[in-house]
Amino acid sequence: MPFTPFHMGPAIVVKALLRGSFSLMVFGWAQVVMDIQPLIVMISGEGHLHGFSHTYLGASLIAIFSALTGKYLSEVSLFILGFNAHWKIKIYWWVAFLSAFIGTFSHVLLDSIMHSDVEPFFPMTTSNVLLGLISTQALHQLCLYSALVGGVLYFGVNWVQKFNIQRKGGE
Repeated sequence: MPFTPFHMGPAIVVKALLRGSFSLMVFGWAQVVMDIQPLIVMISGEGHLHGFSHTYLGASLIAIFSALTGKYLSEVSLFILGFNAHWKIKIYWWVAFLSAFIGTFSHVLLDSIMHSDVEPFFPMTTSNVLLGLISTQALHQLCLYSALVGGVLYFGVNWVQKFNIQRKGGE
């Protein structure tokens, strides 16, 4: 993906389905960490653009780092934004790790489809069987439309839950 935000589209669907069992903030942090290595290559002009960080082995290491740091970064960010005034919102460790691994592995998957220099299964093989699975345009559309579907699902489920709570309160 040319921009990390494209990766957030499918994550919004996952958030809508898993709700509190998935942290969109930890997922997003994992996306940023994944693209640090390509950013350094673009700035320096040296190295392999989608190198070790864009392999499943590299993504596993990045997921561990992202979970360990993202849990606390997310909790502090929620506090600063005013959503966690009394530190009641806690991201469970298993949620942080699940979110980080979904984040890094989906990042490799999506980038493998559109970037010819990604070697997702390195060091076992340098081939990329996922390259061109669908067109880049279709991949971008998939990411954008999944964000819309995920948003509708998320807010639709919230509305249904509130409606059911109000209905039960009136009985």
